[in-house]
Amino acid sequence: MAQNSTIEWTQSTWNPVTGCSKISPGCKNCYAERMALRLKAMGQSNYRNGFRVTTHSHVLQTPLRWKQPRTIFVNSMSDLFHKKVHFDFISEVFDVMCRTTRHEFQILTKRSQRLLQLSSDLLWPANVCMGVSVENSDYVWRIDHLRQIPAAIRFVSFEPLLAPVQNLELRGIDWVIVGGESGPGSRPMLVEWVTDIRDQCLAAKVPFFFKQWGGVNKKKAGRILDGRTWNQKPQSQELSLV
Repeated sequence: MAQNSTIEWTQSTWNPVTGCSKISPGCKNCYAERMALRLKAMGQSNYRNGFRVTTHSHVLQTPLRWKQPRTIFVNSMSDLFHKKVHFDFISEVFDVMCRTTRHEFQILTKRSQRLLQLSSDLLWPANVCMGVSVENSDYVWRIDHLRQIPAAIRFVSFEPLLAPVQNLELRGIDWVIVGGESGPGSRPMLVEWVTDIRDQCLAAKVPFFFKQWGGVNKKKAGRILDGRTWNQKPQSQELSLV
């Protein structure tokens, strides 16, 4: 339930919730669903329900036991703001983050409407980074919801990027991540879609992080864009990820 992560923009994952359901085109080839079903087949008890939404109270205290400061992606195998995750459990997750200020936590959701609905009833410590996923221009409204959240850092993950997203409003956004879809059935991402978002970030002075080109063999495809890697991060994460 907690481990070192191979995700380029974080260090560890913490999954007090597992399982999710599809709500938009970016969910079609969900890596977490594939992984959850594989772990269920391997007999992992936390995945006994496969990809059905399941909360794990016994995992809540894990960050308290990590003494070395680290950057932690919360619920890489789920969505904390899924409608089946009760508000009381979300509050417990936030309580742990409030109590472990040595760590920096990253939360990513597609359910920005529920995020906005609940945000005023949650405590938002300075070590919580809140993000939304946007796969194409039909979902940029998630960014408008995010802008209203009192998080210290707000970020947008354009992954998987499935179409161009132009004329972005990046006011109030502290970080942008772009990545292509990977794994079986992965859909292509065009270079011009990526460079356009990067150029918009440069113009708005928003840190830009290019995660991957994706594809069936994402390691072979790599993450070089215009002859270099783009690893820009908000200042707090630049310090914590050194």
